Amino acid sequence: MKPRDLAFFRRLLQARRQDILDETGRAVDSMNGHERINYADPADRAALESDRNFLLRLRDRDRKLLSKIDEAFARIDDGSYGRCEECGGEIGIERLKARPVTTLCIECKASQEEQERKR
Repeated sequence: MKPRDLAFFRRLLQARRQDILDETGRAVDSMNGHERINYADPADRAALESDRNFLLRLRDRDRKLLSKIDEAFARIDDGSYGRCEECGGEIGIERLKARPVTTLCIECKASQEEQERKR
């Protein structure tokens, strides 16, 4: 992959990482604000708890994505970014733009998904 492309993906990953961190900060502030409110209605408390659980699931997904972003930075640094971990072929630029943390080319990913469907 060209140095110009690697720089583009590094910036893209850095921006995505910052977006996740910013959103996490807003979510924590939002959850802390709701703790001060005492809902008398059980339905309101249940709705708040449901919303809080949903936010926690989203934050957990973001935590996993942050880990994948860090792994992508490591692949950029070691020169393996943009190479499929399965077949060693090039991962297309358009695929990387859509999913910059991907480690599989489209063919290997389709094969993997087909195997998962068979199970």
